[in-house]
Amino acid sequence: MLTLEGRSVIAAMCVGQLGSLLPHVVVPSILAAFLIPEWHLSGAQAGLLAGSGAAGYMLTVPVLATLTDRIDARKILIAGSAVSALGTLLFGLFATGLWSGALFNAIAGIGFAGAYMPGLKALTDRLAPGDSSRAVTLYTSSFSFGVGLSFLVSQLVAEALGWRSAFLVTALGPLMMLSVCFLLRPVAPKPAQGRLLDFAPVFRNSNAMGFVLGYGAHCFELYGIRTWLVGFWTFVAVRNSEGSLLTPVVVSVLFSLLAMPASILGNECAIRFGRHRAITAVMLSSACVALLIGAFADKSPWLLLPLVLVYAITVPADSGALTSGMTMAADPNYRGATMAVHSTVGFSLSALGAWALGVALDAAGGPSSATAWAAAFAVLAAGILLGPVALYWSRARAPQG
Repeated sequence: MLTLEGRSVIAAMCVGQLGSLLPHVVVPSILAAFLIPEWHLSGAQAGLLAGSGAAGYMLTVPVLATLTDRIDARKILIAGSAVSALGTLLFGLFATGLWSGALFNAIAGIGFAGAYMPGLKALTDRLAPGDSSRAVTLYTSSFSFGVGLSFLVSQLVAEALGWRSAFLVTALGPLMMLSVCFLLRPVAPKPAQGRLLDFAPVFRNSNAMGFVLGYGAHCFELYGIRTWLVGFWTFVAVRNSEGSLLTPVVVSVLFSLLAMPASILGNECAIRFGRHRAITAVMLSSACVALLIGAFADKSPWLLLPLVLVYAITVPADSGALTSGMTMAADPNYRGATMAVHSTVGFSLSALGAWALGVALDAAGGPSSATAWAAAFAVLAAGILLGPVALYWSRARAPQG
């Protein structure tokens, strides 16, 4: 049973994370309607711009997350939140094209590298070991709620005040996590084991690495659809005037809001039926739904909407189970390092997913072609199918008792 302090820490960190995530999908939210036409971007360039935040994250999270094994993660969380706000602000003020936008988005991603996994470490360091599975799932599922809020605020502000204002407004979000940080009690980490960037013990832990690689497949799919969902639904809405009620704003927010209960339910199924079995079932289902959406890309939005909403459940349903599985499988002395590898793999494939879909769209006729969207969703399906392969590999490598 969680203590009152434990409940308070979980609630505070989940609220703080909503603030951290407010700038998270500003670029994907305004890409189709504002940045692609104004900056004359191809699909591959748009994917590169959207993925630059994940690239900045990927390059710095190995050091920042591993440092949490040596210093209080709260200190890194404070610095990361400040840099995230700065990068978002710089984009709104000074971005003028692909490369300047990618630079400022990467700075925001570097800041988020100091906020997301260090935030998870700050949370788990303040909880009893038995409280971690559901607490981690609540934290990771609040990620999806924060993304939905980011989609909503970004698009509404951009439509009302211009796309630069969307960055200026959302740059205020990380200040909420800063406020939470000052309320957390200090925690002294355990004495450091080994070298700072010694990931060999993590790579030897095949059980944890199965979840890490599965998380990479999940992130490829998740960030791919998050980057291009607004663009896809813009295509659907333009082709079908009767879908005027189903605007990209409505669909993108609904997609993100369903992720929180889906992630919680997925973790509960993992606890009840077995983690590997539940995650594999979710991933196979998600690949099937992606292929169906691609096959019906040129059909009525009222036919596509149920499929997209089912996809909104299957895409994140494995997230909490994968991340909590990783934290439980990690050696306690190398938990920060394991989180670093987990995040590095995940966000590397996030950047790849955003770019790969853009390349598929360009190769198959562009975002105004139903064939191109079928190709893009086939890429998503192929990416998530690598997850069950990774889990099977880790199971085969696990010591037989």
